Amino acid sequence: MRKTIYQPLADYLLASGKDDLMLTFTEIEDILGFKLSPSHRKYRANWSNNEIEALSWGWRNAGYESYGVDMKKEIAHFRKVKEVEIVDLSDTENPPRKVVYREYVYPEVPSPTENEVEKWLHQWDELEDYIAQEDAIDRLFHGEFAKNDNLQNILIKCSVLNDFYSTNIFKIYPVAKHILSLNIDERLKAGDPTLVNDIAKVNFGENDKNFYSFASKYCSHHNQLDFPIYDSYVRKVLQHFKRRDRFASFAEYDLKNYRKFKEVLIRFRSFYKLDKYNLKELDKFLWQFGKQYFPNSY
Repeated sequence: MRKTIYQPLADYLLASGKDDLMLTFTEIEDILGFKLSPSHRKYRANWSNNEIEALSWGWRNAGYESYGVDMKKEIAHFRKVKEVEIVDLSDTENPPRKVVYREYVYPEVPSPTENEVEKWLHQWDELEDYIAQEDAIDRLFHGEFAKNDNLQNILIKCSVLNDFYSTNIFKIYPVAKHILSLNIDERLKAGDPTLVNDIAKVNFGENDKNFYSFASKYCSHHNQLDFPIYDSYVRKVLQHFKRRDRFASFAEYDLKNYRKFKEVLIRFRSFYKLDKYNLKELDKFLWQFGKQYFPNSY
């Protein structure tokens, strides 16, 4: 029954012949011939690309994947998934094995020119909610709670960042206590790049956690010009242009070393002749650019 009712969506996607396309929730209902359940308009998880979600059969059966689902605007994006089979020769002690990798077809990605950066910086100035959020955080990090020499200051700042950025820290207290133990204020002023990795690694009893993106944000809001923010969108942009233009040589794990990450960013800025922009402006550009061209899958 599931295959029967969602087949019209699969047929539509196949007939489109497009590698990447967008459909509103209403258009999907028109294609299927029935209304989506209320939960599809309430929970992003219902648009996940797994077999548990019944609706996903409609695009998975056509060789597509959903991504960048906008619950407020009720828009879903779909992209063609290509499976590439290669022979893995890396394990010299065992016979070669075939490995299947998934390749995604992205829309044409423009080069990072001055005009492109200016466009996204102008777009940032129109993001009223993000600007208000950033201003609120800056007031917190540069006002009476600026110093990191007492636990209460750090707890408040960690809690706000965790909430605003959804950094998924399930227990703030150990993180705040860890930051307090590092005596970070002088290192923040000096722009010490090793500080991010030091903050990121937190011990939770028998387990160690690495809150790397959170740590970059914590440092950045104290000193925005010396501490650019690491997140998945920035990573995807840097990896894309490394493959396309070879502006630098690095592996994905290198970006989790903050000193190396910052070096790659500076190399990116120099390669594309964007030296007029500081690292905070580059932050704003890369985050929006990555969100547009390399959205997360759901």
